[in-house]
Amino acid sequence: MNKITNVFIVDDDEAVRKSLRMLLKTEGYTVATFSSAEEFLTICSQETSGCIILDVNMPEMDGPALQEELNRRGMRLPIIFLTGQGSIPITARAFKAGAMDFLTKPIDGTELLACVKLALEKCAELQMNAAEFKSKAIRLATLTDREKEIMVLIVAGHANKEIADRLNISSRTVENHRAYIMEKTGASNLLELLSFTSQ
Repeated sequence: MNKITNVFIVDDDEAVRKSLRMLLKTEGYTVATFSSAEEFLTICSQETSGCIILDVNMPEMDGPALQEELNRRGMRLPIIFLTGQGSIPITARAFKAGAMDFLTKPIDGTELLACVKLALEKCAELQMNAAEFKSKAIRLATLTDREKEIMVLIVAGHANKEIADRLNISSRTVENHRAYIMEKTGASNLLELLSFTSQ
């Protein structure tokens, strides 16, 4: 698993940005700071990796609004929220939208570093899952329509003879298709093949 070290601090308080940047850089993280959600969005793309330390209350676009915008764009960057006065509804909304943690200012450095470590591990895990999903989608695209049709019946638990009868083809043809399906997907058993049907 690739080690990800990028931490993005989004907070309109310059003193907070500076102190957090110093703490995180001391621990070897690559840190970028932003004074607004809008500023962060200008550099963020589908390829951006890392975690975000995000202030809840900011002028114009606040923290939860940025989180919602990132989710809308399909950018699953783990977020650690910071707040001076957090409310239960805001906290609940943030967690429901996928926040990693919710810390109250002034921040405890040790607690923040522990959260950042977990968030970056989560980011690496998300990236690995996305790469695996893409790889499976590419392999699935190599199947013919007939092979996809037979694969669905295989994972549904139908025997070769049942599939042959249903599709009005010979059992030998089903066997050949099954072999091609396993070869093209790289699946070595039914359980692995089953994972392709969730694509």
